[in-house]
Amino acid sequence: MNKIGKFITLFISLILCMGFAVTAQPLAKQKFGGKSEASTQKPAPFGSYSKGCIAGAEQLPETGPTWQAMRLSRNRNWGHPQAIDFIQKLSLFAAKQPGWKGLYIGDISQPRGGPMLSGHRSHQLGLDIDIWMLPASRLNLSRTKRENISSISLRRAKGAYVNKNWSNAHHQIIKRAAKDKRTARIFVFPGAKVQMCNDEKGNRRWLRKVRPWWGHHYHFHVRLACPRGARGCINQEPPPRGDGCADAQQWVNNILKPPPPKPRDPNAPAAKPRRELRVTDLPQQCAGVLASR
Repeated sequence: MNKIGKFITLFISLILCMGFAVTAQPLAKQKFGGKSEASTQKPAPFGSYSKGCIAGAEQLPETGPTWQAMRLSRNRNWGHPQAIDFIQKLSLFAAKQPGWKGLYIGDISQPRGGPMLSGHRSHQLGLDIDIWMLPASRLNLSRTKRENISSISLRRAKGAYVNKNWSNAHHQIIKRAAKDKRTARIFVFPGAKVQMCNDEKGNRRWLRKVRPWWGHHYHFHVRLACPRGARGCINQEPPPRGDGCADAQQWVNNILKPPPPKPRDPNAPAAKPRRELRVTDLPQQCAGVLASR
């Protein structure tokens, strides 16, 4: 074999080895999903909501005076201290609503945040909170009951309208959550946003934070902004100006009368599947969060 042939063989071998090294790296969801406790570090989120982690997370107690954490087997009742404080304060307000003793809390984050083994792409910074639409009528549910009980859906007509389960209490609780200065966004199904737009007679500024999104009819999703001083945390772009009601109505219109599908270009390349995140894809601080005791 001549020198050129040897060079080509060596080059191919190096490429194959590099490819093997990349594929051999463990997935980030496996590393973060395997941690059962928070890191012993100062609380700090690193990265973005869908590509990050959290150091020094705080665990929401399984049961409190006005809340219960659900699906405890998932071990996702961890968050930034601001998220834990937010839940405790909002649940106190919820407990004052007719038929509510507080809140049932769904997923917040894993003990060290990061990509989850299943489900969400976000919830990686300990700043996303899922709150059930089911009124918390009991706060003494057993662990087994919390695994098997389900929330209730509030949508009708594929999310174009609310159903009979919707109440003024839902409006008031979401409104209170949106008016908290720490809140960046709240995701609900389109019909709920339109209903709140129609019902709100006072100051409408808080409606800007309530954004229509697919799903989110069994729970609403609160996203807190990066805490002050959290330099490694990346905020989402602020919502567009205005109350967002016209945008939500357009969502509803598209549900009731879907626009015709766009013709597919037969020559367009097939969409590539989304690549699973690896630890090296996350902010460099996340490796330290994993390594911390």
